[in-house]
Amino acid sequence: MALLRFFRNGVIVGTVDNEDEVPVLELAEDGGIEIPRNCTSGNCGTCMVNLLSGSVPMPEPLPPGLDDDMVALGNVLICIGIAEGACDFELNAPL
Repeated sequence: MALLRFFRNGVIVGTVDNEDEVPVLELAEDGGIEIPRNCTSGNCGTCMVNLLSGSVPMPEPLPPGLDDDMVALGNVLICIGIAEGACDFELNAPL
């Protein structure tokens, strides 16, 4: 099973096992990791985090809570993002 690791300011705050077809936010919350969220549908951008390593594809076209510039900086919406294997995330808001 692949591991998802969550950091704040470079300090690890939690890990969870990745599960196929389960959004990262749901896995994090089930693991007791607190992440700001609001709409859980990709519209608001509240759950945006920086993907440090790994792959979390975003849908095309991008949802309203994300734009091409943010994606280019490595940001993803974890309410709708499903990790492909092991990933590391920085939870401090990228904005």
